[in-house]
Amino acid sequence: MFSIWLLCYLTLGTIPVFTVSGGGNQLSPENSLIWGPGLTADVVLPARYFYVQALDTEGQRFTFSPGTDAFQVKITAPDEQFTRIGVQILDRKDGSFIVRYRMYASYKNLKIEIKVKNKHVAKSPYILKGPVYHENCDCPREDSTTWLEDMSCPQAIPQIQRDLAHFPTVDPDKIAKEIPQRFGQRQSLCHYTIKDNKVYIRTHGEHVGFRIFMDAILLSLTRKVKMPDVEFFVNLGDWPLEKKKSTQNLHPIFSWCGSTESKDIVMPTYDLTDSVLETMGRVSLDMMSVQANTGPPWEDKNTTAIWRGRDSRKERLELVKLSRKYPDVIDAAFTNFFFFKHNESLYGPIVKHISFFDFFKYKYQINIDGTVAAYRLPYLLAGNSVVLKQDSFYYEHFYNELQPWKHYIPFKNDLSDLLEKLQWAKDHDEEARNIAKTGQEFARNNLMGDHVFCYYFKLFQEYANLQVSEPKIRDGMEKVEQPDDDLFPCTCHRKKAKDEL
Repeated sequence: MFSIWLLCYLTLGTIPVFTVSGGGNQLSPENSLIWGPGLTADVVLPARYFYVQALDTEGQRFTFSPGTDAFQVKITAPDEQFTRIGVQILDRKDGSFIVRYRMYASYKNLKIEIKVKNKHVAKSPYILKGPVYHENCDCPREDSTTWLEDMSCPQAIPQIQRDLAHFPTVDPDKIAKEIPQRFGQRQSLCHYTIKDNKVYIRTHGEHVGFRIFMDAILLSLTRKVKMPDVEFFVNLGDWPLEKKKSTQNLHPIFSWCGSTESKDIVMPTYDLTDSVLETMGRVSLDMMSVQANTGPPWEDKNTTAIWRGRDSRKERLELVKLSRKYPDVIDAAFTNFFFFKHNESLYGPIVKHISFFDFFKYKYQINIDGTVAAYRLPYLLAGNSVVLKQDSFYYEHFYNELQPWKHYIPFKNDLSDLLEKLQWAKDHDEEARNIAKTGQEFARNNLMGDHVFCYYFKLFQEYANLQVSEPKIRDGMEKVEQPDDDLFPCTCHRKKAKDEL
């Protein structure tokens, strides 16, 4: 047998409540817990994952790391000579770990062994009876209801319901004509049709390079599950398009960012989507890796508030000026100037980028809008620093589920109370720490890869139900092909829905 081993570390999703180990008690393989979607063969993700929670011999939960090499993980395909799987153990430094693995081929079965000093943990070894398909395997489930159940997708997602409430019906024939006429010349749009689980596209506008992110998630979805026939338009630009006060008929436009002044249908951002698809691939910052790199413990973090970014909003200029006036309170600097004139006497020098993980050396994270919402918020929440978030009319797909003073500390759009809020956080350290913890738990339980796939599928499913005519492959559309560079092509063994028991 050959398998790829990598040892690293991480934090957790929803777990049972246990008493806390006071330290000094011995790690118990039998009592420790293992759970998560990566233990289910039919949950296909770019990087599958599951959780390990360390418990001691008295059944008490560790709240600190039992050691970077406490758990050993081995994943093999018993029926194969070679197992082409990358494995990482991510230590969340709170007694819990994420084990993630990316498969580069599909297998008949998988065997997952988790051990402590050669003793199996919990119910290890776990046997995933397959076929167990890898991300690039084009083998969709015909029964979407079963797929939704296996993925533990919610019955309803409030943001989707809010967005679609503006559109009681959708006429594909009508929007296919009207949206390009209204927006196609001055905006960057993609007109998509999914028909018989194949993806077709026609682009409008000059700057359509960002279609790669939308193409990728649609192809990934159609490899996993039979998608409904659906026809829709995606806005590739930063700003939402369909204004609430528009005098024209409302048109359904899918966008990565919404606002209180628009009626666009919001999707997970291209940044979050790409990080899910490329986890353990070409990206280093994703919702799992950030959980293993949250910096020093709360009490050891730098008490200066941190921010880095470019000059994409005037409030960012004010933040940097504030930092130069109160350098012991705020450390804010520009890494690039593009929108405004760089006056070094006002804004200081342009500084080098720092690793995102280095942000978590600081206790207070400032989140301030850029051209639209700042797409770094999911990762900031997943750390163990407290987020101070600017009041804004822009939002991502999950913002409306966040609560100020529960998941983050709010400050006014014009920054007029930012210093006051920072002082409050310093004067109420335990409350600020609890806000950071609650925000982190929200990110862990709502913004992982499986949650992103659920959101997209539920969005297209519910939107498809509003259609009053058949989606069509329109003139000028081209088929978006599945990638053909897979080194280890799979054979799909799925039965059609009518043949399933």
